[in-house]
Amino acid sequence: MQLPADFRPADFLAFHGRDARQVAERVTGSRIEKGILWHGHPARLTLDLSPGRAEVRLDVDGPAPDPAEVAPLARHLLGLDQPVAQLAAAHGDHPQLGPLLARLPGLRVPQAATPFEALSWAITGQQISLAAAVSIRRRLIETTNEAAGLRHSSGLACYPDAATLARLDEPTLRTAGYSTTKAATLLHVARRTADGHLPLDHWLHTRTPAAEIHATLAQLRGIGPWTIDYTLLRGFAQMDGSLHGDVAVRRKLQALLGHDTPPTPKETQTWLAQFAPWRALVAALLWAS
Repeated sequence: MQLPADFRPADFLAFHGRDARQVAERVTGSRIEKGILWHGHPARLTLDLSPGRAEVRLDVDGPAPDPAEVAPLARHLLGLDQPVAQLAAAHGDHPQLGPLLARLPGLRVPQAATPFEALSWAITGQQISLAAAVSIRRRLIETTNEAAGLRHSSGLACYPDAATLARLDEPTLRTAGYSTTKAATLLHVARRTADGHLPLDHWLHTRTPAAEIHATLAQLRGIGPWTIDYTLLRGFAQMDGSLHGDVAVRRKLQALLGHDTPPTPKETQTWLAQFAPWRALVAALLWAS
C-alpha cells in the first residue's frame, strides 16, 4: 500500500504502543501487530511501515480473509483518507494554527480497528488518566480472552467485539476496573450493538452523517458529548467533533495562546468553531503539540 510523502509513522507506532505490556498490540521497530476478531475468528493484523509504503498482512485462525476487505481496514487504521491537506490549505496562514500545521505536517489520527472498539475505549477513558484507561483496557482484554478463548495463535490477545462483551456481567467488568456506571454503560452499548439496534459497522461502511450518529448515541445513558466526539474521531474518522471539553485540548490551547490559565470549555468551543469542519483534527494537532 502506498503512503503519502508526509505520512508520520511515529504517530501510529506510539499510539499502538501505549500499553507497555503489549497484550493485544505489539510494536517492534517499524512493525505494528494488533490482535483483532475477524468475522468472529482470532486474527493478527500486521503493518510494516517504511517510507512511502505499508505492507499489510492479516493472519486469521479461520477462513482466509478477502484482500478486498483487508485493504479498506488498513486505510482506515492509517487515516489515509483524512482531510489533512484541506485543513493545511485553508488555515496554513492562521496566526496560531498555521505555525502548528507547519511544525506537524501531515498529522493524521490513528483509528481504532472498529467503531465498537473506539466507543468502548471512549467509555473506558471517561474522566480518568490515559495510564489508568490503558490499564483497565488491558484487564478487559485479558478477562474476555480468558473467558472466550480469543487469543490468536501468535500469542496476541484480541480486542473483544460487541457480541463477546455482551455475554459478560457487571461484576466481571468491576473486577477489570470499571466503575458501576461505566460497567452498566459498556454492557448496554455492547448488547445494543450485538443485537443490531446500534449499527456501528453499518454507519461506518455507509458513511452515515456525523449528526445522525451523534443524535443516536446521545440517547444512550452514560454517553456524553466528549464520548461521542471521541468515538466519531477514532471510530469513524469524522473530523468535526469539537472535543472542547477535553482537558488536554484545553491545556494545549492555553500554551498555544500564551494564557496563564486554561480556557473554559465554552471558550475552547468558540476557538475551535472557526476550523469547522475539521475541529477534531485541530484538537488532534493540539494533543500532538
